[in-house]
Amino acid sequence: MTMDISPRQNLAISAYHWLKRDITRGEFQPGEKLLMSRLKERYNLGIGPLREALSQLVAERLVVAISQRGYRVAPMSLDELADLYDARAQLEGLILQLAIERGDDAWEADILAKAHTLAKVMEVNSPEELLDVWDTRHKAFHTAIASGCRSPHLLQVRESLFDQVERYRHLWLRETVFSEEALERKRQEHAALVEVILDRRADSAAEMMREHLMTPVPIITEVMTRRGLT
Repeated sequence: MTMDISPRQNLAISAYHWLKRDITRGEFQPGEKLLMSRLKERYNLGIGPLREALSQLVAERLVVAISQRGYRVAPMSLDELADLYDARAQLEGLILQLAIERGDDAWEADILAKAHTLAKVMEVNSPEELLDVWDTRHKAFHTAIASGCRSPHLLQVRESLFDQVERYRHLWLRETVFSEEALERKRQEHAALVEVILDRRADSAAEMMREHLMTPVPIITEVMTRRGLT
């Protein structure tokens, strides 16, 4: 049974995706007030869909509701950066151990396919397109690995943490994707990760995954310090 989505719901979903992308990409700065008049003009949407989108982003901790005074972009801090990345790394390590125990041949094949796609040279028309394509393939690679755990609830928690870390990740992404040297380091890390996963070395793979997920933290710390976001 499929549920019909009303035009209003469609508008709210669009507002949510546009707003989330712009906050993640730094179009709105941490602590910046989100003026409804400006949002209406920017997205050509009414107050209703925008309020629904903002409420969803409050739930995801990307926006803060100010009593009687509207909304602001949530602040960023080095403490939150460290906590979010540590939580993600610990969870991803656990999920990978379960995936190695539970994953089948189809799971292995999907990891190999996603790793191959990620490592391929991409023909793109602009730096922003390169960022989007690489990020999409990178997420697909890590999601393929995690899917082997076969736990919808763990994967839901994983997705929630991913949403909260996205603003920080994007600072790292821009420093990495536009550097061929940094991209090559990532290719090598991914290849080594695939090797230990396919060898079913659960403890080694989990430790390697945790280290892999923590590598952006010093880079993000440097960017945040440079931009005065601490």
